Amino acid sequence: MPPLAIDRRKLATIGATGAAAVGLLALPAPQATRPTADKRVIKLKYILKICVPSWRSSTILILSMHTFFLVLRTYLTVVVARIDGRLVKDMVAADGKSFLRGLGYFMAIALPATYTNSMIKYLQSKLAVALRTKLTNHVHKLYMGNNTFYKAINLDNRIDGADQLITTDINRFCTATANLYSNVGKPLLDIIIFNYQLARSIGLTGMWGLSLNYIVTATILRAVTPPFGKMAAEEAKLEGDFRSAHSRLITNAEEIAFYNGEELEKSILNKTYTRLIKHINSIYRIRIAYNMFEDFLIKYSWSAVGLIIASIPVFFPNAAGGRTKREEAALALQDAADIATPDADHQMIMDRKTGNRTQGFITNKRLMLSLADAGGRIMYSYKELSELAGYTYRVYNMLRVLEDLSEDKFVKPESTSEPPFTIENRRGVLKYSDEFIRFDKTPIVTPYGDTILVDDLTIDVPAGSHLMITGPNGAGKTSILRVLAGLWPHFAGTITRPAPSLSSIMYLPQRPYLAIGSLRDQIIYPHSHKDMLAAGRTDDELAQILKIVYLDYIPSREGGWDAVKEWKDVFSGGEKQRVQLARLFYHKPRFAVLDEATSAVSTDVEALLYSSAKEAGMTLITISHRPSLFKYHPYLLRIGEGASQNKWVVEQIGTAKSLVDSVESEVRKLQGQLDNMDALRQRLSAINRELSLDAKAGSGMENAKRTLI
Repeated sequence: MPPLAIDRRKLATIGATGAAAVGLLALPAPQATRPTADKRVIKLKYILKICVPSWRSSTILILSMHTFFLVLRTYLTVVVARIDGRLVKDMVAADGKSFLRGLGYFMAIALPATYTNSMIKYLQSKLAVALRTKLTNHVHKLYMGNNTFYKAINLDNRIDGADQLITTDINRFCTATANLYSNVGKPLLDIIIFNYQLARSIGLTGMWGLSLNYIVTATILRAVTPPFGKMAAEEAKLEGDFRSAHSRLITNAEEIAFYNGEELEKSILNKTYTRLIKHINSIYRIRIAYNMFEDFLIKYSWSAVGLIIASIPVFFPNAAGGRTKREEAALALQDAADIATPDADHQMIMDRKTGNRTQGFITNKRLMLSLADAGGRIMYSYKELSELAGYTYRVYNMLRVLEDLSEDKFVKPESTSEPPFTIENRRGVLKYSDEFIRFDKTPIVTPYGDTILVDDLTIDVPAGSHLMITGPNGAGKTSILRVLAGLWPHFAGTITRPAPSLSSIMYLPQRPYLAIGSLRDQIIYPHSHKDMLAAGRTDDELAQILKIVYLDYIPSREGGWDAVKEWKDVFSGGEKQRVQLARLFYHKPRFAVLDEATSAVSTDVEALLYSSAKEAGMTLITISHRPSLFKYHPYLLRIGEGASQNKWVVEQIGTAKSLVDSVESEVRKLQGQLDNMDALRQRLSAINRELSLDAKAGSGMENAKRTLI
C-alpha cells in the first residue's frame, strides 16, 4: 500500500477519542415581542451577575462610595431646607444678627454640598465604565474563543451586527444601568427621609394625601407610557445596520471603485439612513404628546398638590400632628403667658407667631419640592427603565448566543425538508496525532447538515507525503479544510489531525490577512513581539525568511521592522501572499494546508517557494487548479469526479495508471458532450425557426457540429 491511500485500518492515534467538535441544537429563535417584567428582571440579573461576579469585586467599592454620597446628598438637602426656613423667618422678623448667622451656615454647607454633587456624577461615570469593562472582557472571552467570532458571522444568524452589539449596545446598557441606579436609588432614599421629615410636620392626613398622589400618578403613567424599550431596541438595530453599511463600503472600497458602483452604494447608504431617521422621528413624535402630559402631571399637578399639603399646618393646625402640633401647643402656652403680662407687646407676639409659621411653611415647602422632584424622577425613570429593558434584551440575547456558539450549538433554520444530518444522528469522532492527517468515512456537509458536498471521504496523509486537491468550483474543496480545522460541523466518521498548534499544523487561506501593527508583526502573526523575543527569535532571522519568499527589499522600502502602516493598501496581491508564506517559514509547522495561497504569485517564484517548504520538512496539502504544482505533490485528490458530483478520486501523480485515468476522464467528458448532440440540434432548430433562419439552418447545423466536436 502506498503511503497515501484509501485506508480502513484500525487507527493508532496519539490522544483520546472525543465527541465531534460541533453540533446543532434546535434552539428557539429570539422573539421580537416586548419582554414581560419578570423576564426583564431575570435577564438584568443574569447580566449584572457577570458585571459584579462577587462581593470582593472592585465594582462593589465604587457602588458603595456612590451610595454613601447619595445618602450624604439627601442629608444635606434636609439641612439646607431647615436653614432656608430659618433664613426666611429671620428676614420676616427683621433679625439681622440671626439672619447673618444663618447665611454663614448656608455658605458653610455649600462646599460639602457641591463636592458631593460632583462626586456623585464622577462615581456614576466610574460605575458605568466598571460595568462595561467587566461585561466587555466577558464578551471578548466568549467571542474570541473556539472560533466563536467565525461562527457568529458565518454559521448562525441569531445576532446581526456583532460589532454594533459589542461596541455600542454594551456601552448604552452600562450607561443606562448606572444612570438608573442614581436616578432611582437617590429618589427612593429621598422619599423615605423626606416623608419622615414631613410626617413630623403635616401629620397622617398629609401623608395619606402624598401616598394617594403617588399611586394615582404611577397608575396613569404606566397606562399611557409607550413601549420605549421596544423602540430603543429597534433603534439600536437600525444604528447597527447603518454602521455595517459603512463598514462594508470601507472593506470593499477598491472593488466598488473599479465597478464605478458609487451611485448604487450611495443609494444603499441613504436607504439604511432613511430607515433609521424615520424610526427616530417617529419616536420623537410619540414623545411630544407623552412629555407634555408627563410634565403637566408631575411638575404642575404635583406642585399644586405639594402646596396644598404644605399649607395644612398653617390653615388646619389641628389636622397636623407630631412636631407641628407640639410646637403649636407650646407656642399657644407662651402666648397666653405673654398676654397675661401687664406690659406685653401684642405686636411682638403676632410677629413671632407669623415667623414660626413662615419658617414651618418654607421648610415644608422646600422638603415638598425636593420630594416632588424625587417622585418625578421615579416616574421619569419608568421611561428609562423601558429603554434599559430594550438594551438588556439585545445584550442578553447576544450573551446567550455567544455562549451557545462557544459550545458549538447552532439554531437550525426552518426548512421544508428534513436534512440528511441533524443533531440526533451526529456521530463524528475527532482524534489527535502529529504523524498524519486522516479522514475515515467522513462526509463533508454544510454547517446545518442540509447538503452533502463530499460523500464518506476516506484518505490518509502521513507526515512527509504531500497531497494536492483539485476539482470544479463549488465542489467542496475548501469545505474539506473547514471541517478539518473545526470551523464546520463534523457529523460522521473519524478525523485524525494534529492538535491545534502553530508548530503542528497551519492553514493559509487564499485571501491573506494583514494585521494591525508593524512590519515585524505581519511576519510573526499571530505571535506578538513579546512572544518572538521569548522564543529567542531575532530580526536577522526574519530577514532571512524574507529572502526565502523574495521580499528582502520590503524592510528598506517601508522604513524598517517597526514601521506601522495600512499594510493591506501597501502590499500588492503577490506580496500579500508571499508575506503569508513568510509566516509559514517563521512558524515551520509539521503540516501546512494551502488554499490557493500562491494564486497571485508567478509560476517561477511559486516553484521555488514550494521547493523551500518541502526542504524545511513541511507536509503540504494544497488546493489549487495549477497543473504546474502537480510535480510537488505525489498524490492527488479529485473532488466532484464521476457521475455523482459528491464523488471523489485519489490517485498517485506520475504513474502510468494516473495518466490513463486522466485520459479516461477527458474521454468521458467529451463523450458526455457528444451524447448531448441530439438535444443541441433540436434546440438549434427551434431557435432557427423562431428567428426565421430556416434557409441558413443547414449551414448553421454543420458549423455547430464542427464547433462542438
